[in-house]
Amino acid sequence: MKKILVVNVNWLGDVVFSSPVFRALKVAYPEAQVSCLAVPRVKSVLESIPDVDEVIVYDEKGQHNLPWAKLKMAGDLRRKKFDAVFLLHGSMSRALLTFLAGIPIRVGYATKRRGIFLTHKVKAPEKPIHRSDHYLRVIESFGVEVKDRSTVLTVLPEAENEMGDILLQRGIFSKDHLIVIHPGGNWDLKRWPKENFVVLINRLVRERQAKVVIIGAGGEVNLAQEITSAVEGFTINLAGATNLKQLLALFKRAQLVISADSGPLHLANSVGANVFAIFGPTRPELTGPRGCGPATILQHDVGCNKQSCYYQECPDNICMKAVTVEEVLSFILK
Repeated sequence: MKKILVVNVNWLGDVVFSSPVFRALKVAYPEAQVSCLAVPRVKSVLESIPDVDEVIVYDEKGQHNLPWAKLKMAGDLRRKKFDAVFLLHGSMSRALLTFLAGIPIRVGYATKRRGIFLTHKVKAPEKPIHRSDHYLRVIESFGVEVKDRSTVLTVLPEAENEMGDILLQRGIFSKDHLIVIHPGGNWDLKRWPKENFVVLINRLVRERQAKVVIIGAGGEVNLAQEITSAVEGFTINLAGATNLKQLLALFKRAQLVISADSGPLHLANSVGANVFAIFGPTRPELTGPRGCGPATILQHDVGCNKQSCYYQECPDNICMKAVTVEEVLSFILK
């Protein structure tokens, strides 16, 4: 095969989990061009995966929302003459799109009655498996051998220079002990209480002379500001102030990254950063870090009958509240 398309998923952390797929395809088909179709918000992540040769943006809620625009996209894909497509995304519409594009080999999970559009149907695993393994299973079912399952992202030199300048302007130098904290999460119950972050940061600054940078997406700017305003020591709020490639450079520069189960956690671990993860309602065996850097996970079994349940309507996220500042600080000092 000379031209391969991968239809990727929509969320940042899951796209990171998909990165070993591209490496394995490149090993199996070293002369092939590997392209990836995905939504706009994950484009920068895909551009940081070493083995992605081309990113094709599919804006399903924007410019490709209307039926004629989808047909045009199918025509564009047809003209690229792909030999095969591996569908990591589970939607019916993506399978139909690749069918209309006339790609001769179409491999994916035969869920949601979309098997009619696939030439190679992948059986869903009987038990839950790690999200990265879920995506790798698609190519493995086609006979592609996977030797390395770690997630790896590339940090561009220009992004490192830009982040170095940003830190210097804010009083952080190369000799400083830098700790990056991501207090957010894509749903509230995955978040450690902000009051705990305030106490932890004060202790790290006072007892370890650390310089702390708080990061987050645009919707987490207020949370980051509330924490920054409450701490007493040296803390910088960069939430919403960097692009993704600069953020990767920040993670690479840090001595430690602290986060809940979130996209930034997996970004950091995939550039080799040492990460400390606080888990509550999600399961590390399903969404734990798989990067090339060291990772420590802290999670408590609180006796809840919905432990590791992904129960987003929980009235009190006791599993996150059970993790104390003293425990986190103790692990970090070790």
